[in-house]
Amino acid sequence: MVGRADDATWRPYEDGGSIGWMGTQGGTIARDEDFGGLARLTYELDDTRSFHAIACSVTGWLLYHRFFDNAAAATAAFEEMKPALETLLTQLPEGGPTSPANTRLAGPLLAAFTVRHG
Repeated sequence: MVGRADDATWRPYEDGGSIGWMGTQGGTIARDEDFGGLARLTYELDDTRSFHAIACSVTGWLLYHRFFDNAAAATAAFEEMKPALETLLTQLPEGGPTSPANTRLAGPLLAAFTVRHG
């Protein structure tokens, strides 16, 4: 299992250097946090079109986007996904999808995460 480093905490990605840049969904990055180099959450927004998006990634396993029409819902989801990602990391096979067995093990875990946070 990927596990969790004892000192892993959510920290600003690249010391906050991505804040203000354009995100992958065309909004401005407002929050961008990394968990021990294993998981990342990025929140981008564009108030001119009531657009709020969260990009969620787990290194080697998952890249997932969620979309919202207001900041309150997006912020709540961002915070809710942090502990869920930490738990997911403890369950996934180490090294990513390196074998059919790893992929079969991870598939239901990743699907459950995306359904719960969809």
